[in-house]
Amino acid sequence: MITVSRVHKKFGKIHAVRGITFELVPGQVAGLLGPNGAGKTSTIRMITGYSTPDSGQVSVGGYDALLQPLAARRCVGYLPEAAPLYPEMRTVDYLSYRARLYGMDRAMRASAVRRAIDRCWLGDVAVRRVGKLSKGYKQRVCLAAALLHEPPVLVLDEPTNGLDPSQIRETRELIKELSRERTMLVSSHILAEIERLCNRVIIMARGEVRADADPAALVARARERASYVVQCRRSRPGDDERMYKVWQNIPHIADIQPDTPDRAATVQGWSIWMLAAKPGAPDLREQIAQAALDAGVLIRELRHEVPTLEKIFLKLVEEAPEQAQAVPA
Repeated sequence: MITVSRVHKKFGKIHAVRGITFELVPGQVAGLLGPNGAGKTSTIRMITGYSTPDSGQVSVGGYDALLQPLAARRCVGYLPEAAPLYPEMRTVDYLSYRARLYGMDRAMRASAVRRAIDRCWLGDVAVRRVGKLSKGYKQRVCLAAALLHEPPVLVLDEPTNGLDPSQIRETRELIKELSRERTMLVSSHILAEIERLCNRVIIMARGEVRADADPAALVARARERASYVVQCRRSRPGDDERMYKVWQNIPHIADIQPDTPDRAATVQGWSIWMLAAKPGAPDLREQIAQAALDAGVLIRELRHEVPTLEKIFLKLVEEAPEQAQAVPA
């Protein structure tokens, strides 16, 4: 229901989006991740019809967003991060007004507003003025407005922003329910929410797609290459050079990273090493411990680093463009 094909977008000298391609189908909840300046907002604005690509194609619901903009926009329910609201209007009146903008007649408006209020738990504030509502309730009013016309595509920017824990849980359940028959694109800075909500994650950096896969698959792939944190005694000059040679002699070690200046400053008398194993290597903790013992070095900590979506995200966005390789879905 959403197709983005070889899309580029520039703003003056800034190349915000660089030839990105992906396709989302009904039943998918895709999380769009990336640091500030990654091109997420530009991508969302092109999908929702607020902006047009310089080249490439964007289609929504089978309609070309450039050639059939009105038809494409009718397929989308959009919840922006800072949605515009009219604070002087009552919740029910605001939703009715939004329904009129979708071209609904009076009977359709009444039914759509009731359904949206029930879905987004707004019954208690239906007759209150929007300007008097809490941030969480305002967020739910915006979500209700996006659902009024039963769009086949939902684009949600920070959908749980400002909600309390119970509201976040309820919103997750609502998103899962809505995704059964819809295509959903969710953008959030809260990686834990993306892991819970999404069955696909698209990571962008510097205007490019760096990874596109199931979150669990990304983590499983990262686990194929284990890493270990080792903290050992630094008791005399030359210990670091000696330990580096010890780590080099361990089979299956692919990369050795010594202390960074900030670590060395906070852990006086101890050296901290990051040891990366080759893909498919066995658990190396026993070999690491034995190598240190044979070298007469005291280990205070030996920890197997477990990859998380956050660590994978940080690694991907920090890679130089020539080093990054998109992970296929």
